[in-house]
Amino acid sequence: MKGLQALLEIAVSEAQVPFVVASVADRNGVSYEGAAGDAGYYRKADNRTIFRIFSMTKAIGSTMAAIMIERGKLSLDTPVAAVLPEWDDLSVCESMQAGKPVLRRPRTQATLRHLATHTSGLEYEFWNSDVAAYMAATGHPSVLSGTLESMKYPLMTDPGTRWGYGPNIDWLCRMVAAADGRSIDRFCQEEILMPLGMFSTRFELLPDDAAQLANVHIRAADRKFLPVDINPPTNPEFYGMGHALYSTIRDYMRFCRMILNAGTLNGVRILGPEGISLLSNDQMGGPRFTKMVSSSLLTEDVDMFPGLPVGHTLGFLQNQADVPGQRRSGSLTWAGVLNTHFWIDPKAGLTAVIMTQSLPFADTPLMKFYRDFERVVYAA
Repeated sequence: MKGLQALLEIAVSEAQVPFVVASVADRNGVSYEGAAGDAGYYRKADNRTIFRIFSMTKAIGSTMAAIMIERGKLSLDTPVAAVLPEWDDLSVCESMQAGKPVLRRPRTQATLRHLATHTSGLEYEFWNSDVAAYMAATGHPSVLSGTLESMKYPLMTDPGTRWGYGPNIDWLCRMVAAADGRSIDRFCQEEILMPLGMFSTRFELLPDDAAQLANVHIRAADRKFLPVDINPPTNPEFYGMGHALYSTIRDYMRFCRMILNAGTLNGVRILGPEGISLLSNDQMGGPRFTKMVSSSLLTEDVDMFPGLPVGHTLGFLQNQADVPGQRRSGSLTWAGVLNTHFWIDPKAGLTAVIMTQSLPFADTPLMKFYRDFERVVYAA
């Protein structure tokens, strides 16, 4: 696509991103693939570069749940505690008083729908200062510790009453594993990664992967990038499908193309009409996405579609009105905290992925590049 390569190179030269890999596809295949900058020391970024995709793992986890719903083993209304009794150990944190949490029992029952749409009451400490205060007061481990104990975050609201971004998909895929009998990683590999040919997507790095793994950068006060270490937990007690995967842009584009093509890729069917409908239509049933206000140096505030109605399907954030000059109403999107981003636009028949490895998430220069990239794609 004319102009995209120049845009990528400008983004690197102006330090909007430390480096970038990008891909665009329609229903027939990939129409653009490009890169700019160094993903490692004296190592150019390209389509083989391996990324920590963090929350882009969530869409794959939600696809696992859609498969189980199609097979009749779970439903949107399945209570979480009916499959995972330990859910009933969670309480709502009403407030923090004198450095101690004030807890009570939830007034509503959490279901699979609540987990998939981030309306269960679970919220990350990165976007809720009350969760951060709770964790500091109680010593509760972060979800990135990879322990089962870390799953016992408090609920910040009663299930079904508010959108709040948290470790919901980790619980969701534990439901999948409990109902199916296979481990999370085995189910994911056998039902999604292997059938789609996503052979470079994995839960644990292999020895040879070090040569292709991208470096991570954080933007300093002078707006320059500095190296920083951050990775999903290695060999955790369970694989949290909110953050667990490493992937390449070619692999993740295969997943996006499968969604764009209504559940199939190159003759391989992953989902039927029911599953695609769940992933393509709003499932919140009342609550709406609200601006995510940062409580951490890892992220800026997040409000991707200011002024537009925004919902959440079984697996994606969804703008419910056209974005002028950009994606159409009903498009599907999400991202990873190290600034890996994608969108899928069924009406326009296209999907795109951009990947870098930088913090903070959604910082202003990077989001300007993202918007410019999207406008060039649609202009083409």
